Amino acid sequence: MNGKIYLIPSEMGDQKAEQLFPAFNKQIIMEINYYIVENARTIRRFIKKICPEKNISEAILFEIDKHSPASEIEAMMQPLFDGHNIGIISEAGMPCIADPGNLVVARAHEKGIQVIPLVGPNSIIMALISSGFNGQNFAFHGYIPIKEERKKMILQMEATAARTGQTQIFMETPYRNQQLFTDLTTHLKPSTKLCIATDITLQTEEIKTRTISEWKKCPPNIQKRPSIFLIY
Repeated sequence: MNGKIYLIPSEMGDQKAEQLFPAFNKQIIMEINYYIVENARTIRRFIKKICPEKNISEAILFEIDKHSPASEIEAMMQPLFDGHNIGIISEAGMPCIADPGNLVVARAHEKGIQVIPLVGPNSIIMALISSGFNGQNFAFHGYIPIKEERKKMILQMEATAARTGQTQIFMETPYRNQQLFTDLTTHLKPSTKLCIATDITLQTEEIKTRTISEWKKCPPNIQKRPSIFLIY
């Protein structure tokens, strides 16, 4: 019998595990010895934090990125066909969202492998429900372009939000957050609403919704702080 794939959420900062994850997650991590991850070092620390009693030296971690060829993905999945379960863990939050784990999941469906998502923090959904924006019709665009395509995308998202009422959600690498904020306040209309959700689940968490004109009067300090941006 083939093994199963468990999609295991990880923390989004230095937070107590019991505040983020149900006990079942720990049980699954204790049982699994095969993992597909972006960064083995980071995930070894996470596993040790969640399950300090687990012998982490016995765990086998395969590293994946968005450029991993199909042959490597097949090799990573081999334990499934030998009857072992595999866990997919992202660098932060839910796996397979702005994360290459989806390549494995897509292949798993083709092979008839059962995929089981576990409960945990999701910064995108947490930001959305805290924004006051439309939670019934929304789009997540992932990482926004960094060069000449950026202005075009910002204006397209604003136009879509105005035309359809659809909330536009996107993110940036934390060290470029302040520049993104500058670009948003430069290109968006003064009346457009922008929510910035920063350090979600952490003690320093800040979630604020303001118009662009209001943001210009009181710019945020979000440089190098994980943030989700929403336009409405």
